[in-house]
Amino acid sequence: MGGRAVWAPWRLAGCSGRGGLRGAAGRRLRSRGPGDGATLSDLLQSSVEPGEAEGAPAAAAAAASRERRCPREGTVLLFPGQGSQSVGMCRGLLGYPGVRDMFRLAEKVLGYDLLALCLEGPRDALDRTQHCQPAVFVASLAAVEKLNHQRPEVVERCVAAAGYSVGEFAALVFAGALGFAEALYAVKVRAEAMQKASEAVPSGMLSVMGRPEANYKFACLEARKHCESLGIENPVCTVSNYLFPDSRVIAGHLQALEYLQQNARKYYFTRTKMLPVSGAFHTRLMEPAVEPLAEVLKSIEIQKPLLCVYSNVDGKKYMHSKHIRKLLVKQVVSPVLWEQTMHSVYERKQGTEFPYTYEVGPGNQLGAILRKCNLKAWKQYRHVDALEDEEAAEI
Repeated sequence: MGGRAVWAPWRLAGCSGRGGLRGAAGRRLRSRGPGDGATLSDLLQSSVEPGEAEGAPAAAAAAASRERRCPREGTVLLFPGQGSQSVGMCRGLLGYPGVRDMFRLAEKVLGYDLLALCLEGPRDALDRTQHCQPAVFVASLAAVEKLNHQRPEVVERCVAAAGYSVGEFAALVFAGALGFAEALYAVKVRAEAMQKASEAVPSGMLSVMGRPEANYKFACLEARKHCESLGIENPVCTVSNYLFPDSRVIAGHLQALEYLQQNARKYYFTRTKMLPVSGAFHTRLMEPAVEPLAEVLKSIEIQKPLLCVYSNVDGKKYMHSKHIRKLLVKQVVSPVLWEQTMHSVYERKQGTEFPYTYEVGPGNQLGAILRKCNLKAWKQYRHVDALEDEEAAEI
């Protein structure tokens, strides 16, 4: 293998022919005032030193010259989604090369100090959809910086990546399909549109553990009928996240979720818990967020990933740029097939070794889910924490 390039996602933000906002999205950026962020080209000129644009992520360099490896030599990276954030995250990452540059560029793209929000909160502000999605996105890629500094061979040898909901954008940046600033701007638009949609209808998400005989679709059907009896027109109640066997997230109108909690035993649910989110994400209640995201993705250059990235929508690998553009939009109103994705990532012939897996970013929920989906794959799991500040910590 040739020499390793430096993993530096902020250097991919529209530089060296990578991306750049065009059309309406570009006009929106250009129309913003000095306090809200400048044009994307201005952001890059002020944030990237001459010559830096020649860098490429280690994943890209590795993919370009990747040889066939035995399964154990390859690695898998998992990127978390909304809900994994916590106040103080990234404090232990600021000493790693490039992390502060990422946050400086993020401030210009977003129009507010994301680093201060991550470090100091307040928690209710960080937990808001419009803030936590960009925060988790940047924190996850900052964790890749830590991993690349401590274990560069892990980044070099990555053969597959997957991201949970908004984490999919970070996975695509890591894989060289999206530029950092363009992807962050898309995440910003997505998060703000989802926040607005969630405020339009009293709705939420319910985490459910069920016995093997639980029929989630039937339970949702009866919950919708209950809503109709209350006078709610065209109610929503559906499975929005497939986590692991016997675990689902159901999303929809609050009255439907309250009905399911009150009748949990009837539907063989062993545990129900409302999630601390403000809307029914990954359902048709998010339809108002589709057009804004579709518009911005049309104006961003997207390239074929340099390694396998799996979609939440169908659990399969992205094949080309049009595929990415289509499914990232569809994902907003479609259930997250995470259990199915894990089966796709780790499917292999009996007796074949499993790759080392690294969850990069705040929280370790994806590791806990992996343990439930595939215990043998989980035994090779490591977490690259966004809070840990000891460089010598074992990865």
